[in-house]
Amino acid sequence: MLPTETVTVEGTVETIDLARRHVNLKTADGKFVGLDVPKSAKRFGELKVGDKVKATYNNQVIVQMKKPGEPAVNKAYAAKGPGTGEGAKPGGSVAGHRIITATITEIDKDASSITFEGPNKWKYTRRVVDPKVFDQVKVGDRVDIVWNTDVTVSVN
Repeated sequence: MLPTETVTVEGTVETIDLARRHVNLKTADGKFVGLDVPKSAKRFGELKVGDKVKATYNNQVIVQMKKPGEPAVNKAYAAKGPGTGEGAKPGGSVAGHRIITATITEIDKDASSITFEGPNKWKYTRRVVDPKVFDQVKVGDRVDIVWNTDVTVSVN
């Protein structure tokens, strides 16, 4: 199990693509961040250019070694959380659970990180806290990666 990683993004809505369900935010330091909005966000159409948005993601990741010959997994589950935008402004919370099978493609002991490749050439690199992990894995090993994620979004 890896330590929970919390990421907060705050910015002003610059562009909205309703068809692709995508929003570009401009942060206080002038950078742009793209956010994909899930279909479960029922009030997405109420978002306006100029709205101030804050999104906080909490990711808990568990990596388990895959047994040889065990079939690959690629599943996602989502559940609405409390306060899914019933107020004056869109916003709310949602929790999700995703499991995928990935292959270790790179181990960088100097940077204390491991890179994985999963379905559709998806890549993920994560810092390793416990250096003993490097003695237990090698490039080519298959693993199941389990994410438990909750996202809270507020619009001001």
